[in-house]
Amino acid sequence: MADISIRKEDDGRHGRYVAHVAGIDAEAELTFTHRGPGRISADHTGAPEALRGTGAAAALVDRLIADARAEGLRIIPLCPYVRARYVKHPDWQDVMTVAPGEKPAL
Repeated sequence: MADISIRKEDDGRHGRYVAHVAGIDAEAELTFTHRGPGRISADHTGAPEALRGTGAAAALVDRLIADARAEGLRIIPLCPYVRARYVKHPDWQDVMTVAPGEKPAL
């Protein structure tokens, strides 16, 4: 498993999680938007070719889920990658606004 570090940037309206893998000069990101009290949308997850297969994108989603639980947030999973990971982890339903496999509406 790669040595992955993640930081969170949040301006109160929008934010992103940024992942770096040791020894690779690239970053993956997961962007989100605050959608009212206690709700955020996971908007987009992206990783450049240099980070494909490192687990960086999955680590971003795992951090999003952990932070949502810790902060009492519900996630609107707009990002297709987040939705695909959710199907594999139905135990995330406690922090999601839809059931696994459902496409959310805003």
